[in-house]
Amino acid sequence: MRAVHLEVEATDGAARAGTATTGRGTYRTPCFMPVGTRGAIKHLSAADYERLGAQIVLGNTYHLMLRPGAEVIAHFGGLGRFAGWDGLTLTDSGGFQVFSLDPIVDDDGVTFRSTYDGSVHRFTPESAVAVQEAIGADIQMVLDVCPPLPSPPEVIRVAFDRTSAWAARARAAHRRSDQSLFGIVQGGLDESLRAESARRTAELGFDGYGIGGLSVGETREEMLPALAAAIEHLPADRPRYLMGVGDPASLVEAVALGVDQFDCVLQTRLGRHGSALTSQGRVQLKAAREARSDEPIDPTCSCEVCRRHSRGYLRHLFQVGEPTASRLVSIHNVAWTFALMDRMRAAIVAGTFDQLRREVLARWG
Repeated sequence: MRAVHLEVEATDGAARAGTATTGRGTYRTPCFMPVGTRGAIKHLSAADYERLGAQIVLGNTYHLMLRPGAEVIAHFGGLGRFAGWDGLTLTDSGGFQVFSLDPIVDDDGVTFRSTYDGSVHRFTPESAVAVQEAIGADIQMVLDVCPPLPSPPEVIRVAFDRTSAWAARARAAHRRSDQSLFGIVQGGLDESLRAESARRTAELGFDGYGIGGLSVGETREEMLPALAAAIEHLPADRPRYLMGVGDPASLVEAVALGVDQFDCVLQTRLGRHGSALTSQGRVQLKAAREARSDEPIDPTCSCEVCRRHSRGYLRHLFQVGEPTASRLVSIHNVAWTFALMDRMRAAIVAGTFDQLRREVLARWG
């Protein structure tokens, strides 16, 4: 029995709502997963995650293996217990961060330097699995090669071939039956490569499938055909995870194609800079026009920040450099995104998803 099974409970076109069952619990889809890079979502605590209704929180393998170290996290009983978080956890392989550091790459693995102290480290598909098993998240990702876009066709092809070969090695190395292992589809914007990568990755029989290497410089219009080409060849009974995507328009378009889960740092990154997600589009709370506004960030939002605080107050906090400002807007942005995912799920069940899609794209497209 595999560690993850997705029960699709409703569909509307290709969009689907379901429940994924892992070795330690379930999560509802479509699902947005906030990113806790170093073991915490910036400005938020585990108590915040629970109160906001998070289902899965991500950790970054690259950062966690360097500080505090996988063995330290294992000592505490795994990432969730270390962070005081009872929900589910997922770790990426660290590949995206590693490949942004101009590493030395060969067919066996990748050599890179620590961003903290310059020390040299080596990742192979097998060691990435071992590190993530020690970190102990409920779901781990295989090590892949993520080239920037645009890249020459030969660069995309080499990344594709290495990702496929490394996926097979990671699958063979994986030992923890209580921890799910997701494969990753690559292939740049080439639809035929995306389809081939999806077929080859699916043949290995992973618990779920990440779609990586998108939202890395291309437009949404360029991304969607490549995404659709991959989804066509992924199993219907396992989660499909579009990695690193979190803007409202891309979320709704990807769900329309059949994606189940997402992660992104966008919500808290925007929050730290005073930018809020709302039903009317993005709002910059630092703007002078908000100085006397007694309106909440979003009148349609029921989050704790919108119930209690005005735009004028939040602008004041940013103006005086009060860190509470970043925390409050981050809380709102995460809560707003969770609410959007709930609306998408409800619309799929009701058969009105296309109406919601058009509404979101009218504001965010």
